[in-house]
Amino acid sequence: MPSGDRRVARLLMAALERAGHRVDLASRLRTWDGAGDPARQARLAGLGGTLAARLLRRYRAQPGTRPDLWFTYHLYYKAPDWIGPRVSSALEIPYVVAEASLAMKRAGGPWALGHDATLGALDQARAVISLNPADEPALPDQAPLHRLAPFLDPGPYDAANEGRAARRRDLANVCGADPARPWLLAVAMMRPGDKLASYRLLADALGRTTGPAWDLLIVGDGPARGEVELAFGAAPPGRVHFLGALAAEDLAGLYAACDVLTWPAINEAYGMALLEAQAAGLPVVAGDSGGVSAIVRHDESGLLTPPGDATAFAVALDSLLGAPARRQAMAEAARAQVAACHGLDRAAARLDRILREAVAP
Repeated sequence: MPSGDRRVARLLMAALERAGHRVDLASRLRTWDGAGDPARQARLAGLGGTLAARLLRRYRAQPGTRPDLWFTYHLYYKAPDWIGPRVSSALEIPYVVAEASLAMKRAGGPWALGHDATLGALDQARAVISLNPADEPALPDQAPLHRLAPFLDPGPYDAANEGRAARRRDLANVCGADPARPWLLAVAMMRPGDKLASYRLLADALGRTTGPAWDLLIVGDGPARGEVELAFGAAPPGRVHFLGALAAEDLAGLYAACDVLTWPAINEAYGMALLEAQAAGLPVVAGDSGGVSAIVRHDESGLLTPPGDATAFAVALDSLLGAPARRQAMAEAARAQVAACHGLDRAAARLDRILREAVAP
């Protein structure tokens, strides 16, 4: 799964453990099929059945390993769950899904198998946990829906914010960004499709800004890196700095060293980078797509612009580039919002209530 999904999966496990639950990772099977290949989907379904049977043999042979509940994260037509529904049904335990989405237009066509499997899993689910409000209208009306705000552990970001000046100085020495200018930051994979479109819109918007000079730091890598670099080819020399891919544990300090997280978020679910940046004290300028507005409060912790509108994005950037006091007020509001609504402890308590309700008779 993409790096953002892996971060969310680890956070879900951490929150469940924080709530006192024992979490066992039952399988690492990756069921994603991006090409719409029915034959591949059929093979993955067969492999899922084999792994489910193997797990059931182990659970029956070792009763101490038998789960009380099955929890699956990120379920949709390109990545159905071929294991959990089978195991849950055989053991007669609750099946719970977090961040599921459904696209009825996939009921026929190359992803029909994955769509049908997702629909069946949702029908079986005792609880469907939504992290993205934009996904909810497409879910079945009878789905037992529970909303959970996207969350993280704010501790590392709080600690990084305290050392902001030193981190900024060190980073300037490494990448050559001018510490006297506002630093914009983009954090995203570089792959064709919506990510590349977002990078291109960002480059377009920056070319339209008329305010103070800026430096842009870009964290990410991937198969579209060449096209991303080409998109920023018209930027003033020495103003765009490519830092490559960074480990998740290195991002907190980078966020803290910058001034604004900027991301057009074309067709974005909600964007963990937007939440992480706010935790570190960065206001956000983002496109108002998907569930972005659920984690960025417009004109409080950041600015949201119409999706795909480079001119509006440039205007929003200009309004912050020349307003350090406004950026600081938004930075403080962003950190306060994350602490109040998106912290790990709050998520742990919410998940605990959902799971206890799911296993209740």
